[in-house]
Amino acid sequence: MIEVSELRLDIHTHTIASGHAYGTIREMAQGAAERGLELLGISEHAPGIPGTCEPVYFSNLRVAPRELYGVEILYGCEINVLNDGTLSLDKYIEKLDYAIVGIHGLCYQDAGMDKNTDNVVSCMRHPKVFFVSHPDDDHTPLDYEQLVIGAKENHVALEVNNSSLLKQEKRLNCVENYGKMLRLCMEYSVPVIVSSDAHDPFYVGRFAESCDLLNRAGFDQELIVNTSVEKFKRFIGL
Repeated sequence: MIEVSELRLDIHTHTIASGHAYGTIREMAQGAAERGLELLGISEHAPGIPGTCEPVYFSNLRVAPRELYGVEILYGCEINVLNDGTLSLDKYIEKLDYAIVGIHGLCYQDAGMDKNTDNVVSCMRHPKVFFVSHPDDDHTPLDYEQLVIGAKENHVALEVNNSSLLKQEKRLNCVENYGKMLRLCMEYSVPVIVSSDAHDPFYVGRFAESCDLLNRAGFDQELIVNTSVEKFKRFIGL
C-alpha cells in the first residue's frame, strides 16, 4: 500500500507565470513545506497555452531560488506535444532541470489513437524529457501498450495526475485508461510519477486520489519515482 506521506516530492506544478494558476513560486513552496514535501518542481506551461510565459522566461531560471521554507526547488516545463510530433519549446529547453511533455487540447487536434501515440513517443526522445503528463483522456486517445513501450525505450516515467482524478467529468475514461496504463507499466517494468498538477498552493502535494487508484491496481511501489528525492534525482540524472 502506498500512502500519501510516502511521496516526497511534487514536480508538476504551475505558478501565476502559466497564466491560469494562482500562486507565486514562494507561495507554492510554502504549500509544499506545509505538506511535508522535500522537493518541489515548478513546471510552467510552454508556448501554445494562452496566457503563459514567453520562452525567454526559461532562459533566466538561474536567478530563481533553489530552496524555500526548507524545500528544494527544481525548474522544469510542461511542454506541449504538437501535431507534427515536435515540442512547443525548443530554444531554452537545455536551461531546464527536466521537461514534461503532454497533449493539451488548446494547441492540439486529435489525430487518432495511432498518430497521437506516435506524436507523444516522438517527443519522449529529447534527452531533457523524463515525464509524460496526464496520459489519460480519450478526447485524444492513446495506444497504451505502445505508449508504455515507448516510455521504456526512452527512459520516461508516465504520470498519474491527481488533478485529472479530481475532474474526471472533463477527462474521458480517465480511470479506465489509468487502469490499462498501470497494468502495462507493471508488465513492462515502466515507472510512474504521481503529480498534483497544482495550479494553486492548496493543491501542492495532494495525492490522495492517485494513491487510492494505485492501491486499487495493486501497483508495485518500486516503480513509483517520487518515493524519495534520491530516487527521483537518479532518474533524471542529477
